[in-house]
Amino acid sequence: MDATAPISSPRPEPHLVIEASHGWQLINWRELLHYRDLFYFLVWRDIKVRYSQSVLGIGWAVIQPLFSMLVFTIVFGRLAKVSSDGAPYALFSFAAMVPWSYFANALGDSSGSLASGQSMLSKVYFPRLILPMVGVVSKLVDFVIALGVLALLMAWYRTLPTVNVVFLPLLVVIMTGTATGAGMWLSALSVQFRDIRYGMGFGLQLLMYAAPVVYPASMIPAEWQLAYALNPMVGVIEGFRSALLDTNPMPWAWIGVGALSAAALLLSGCLYFRKMERTFADVA
Repeated sequence: MDATAPISSPRPEPHLVIEASHGWQLINWRELLHYRDLFYFLVWRDIKVRYSQSVLGIGWAVIQPLFSMLVFTIVFGRLAKVSSDGAPYALFSFAAMVPWSYFANALGDSSGSLASGQSMLSKVYFPRLILPMVGVVSKLVDFVIALGVLALLMAWYRTLPTVNVVFLPLLVVIMTGTATGAGMWLSALSVQFRDIRYGMGFGLQLLMYAAPVVYPASMIPAEWQLAYALNPMVGVIEGFRSALLDTNPMPWAWIGVGALSAAALLLSGCLYFRKMERTFADVA
């Protein structure tokens, strides 16, 4: 070996620099794709924990909308004589509870996701947007189960869906988009304001009566109906009833207004979540 030969310096180790996001940004899809395995794991963990350690298992996905339907049928259908647009009130209310239960449960989970994942936020890096999205996606399992129960109830009442049933995927997209946008807003806000977590149950109860769950949207005065449809769940619920129970023609005006409202909620939720993302580990 030549003693005069220069000694080569060791090659530098590759390293990754993680920087906080700046300003208003939309979703970093490449980063989310890179962490997709973590997302799948968290979704599966959420589903497994919810069902594997409970006596009733997946029965909990049915109990909430089913018992709510029974109470609503007695109180609003039999006692208050609320109109059900010609459909049996049990079907009328359950067809609304299926999308509403999904929305309420997904929003409840996603809004508290950052608070429940404090240990992860302060120890490892990953796209924080994964946490509120886990609740939205995992609750789709409950939604599918409840939808199957609704199909059994329709068979019991000998009610066939209409041709508009092909538009159910569109309604599901609006429903999940609404839950995602609202969940991102509330999860980011709940890091700064703890009151949001404490008031979620009460707020969801109020929101239920602001949507046509126990009454038809046709009860709203005509001059207020488009403003009422700014709540995206109005078009979703009435669309479910129209497609499955043939209560009224498909409410495209309400669905269109609700879709625009859901898109605005989702876009603003993404922007606000990304804006506040760099502070989560310090405040949570």
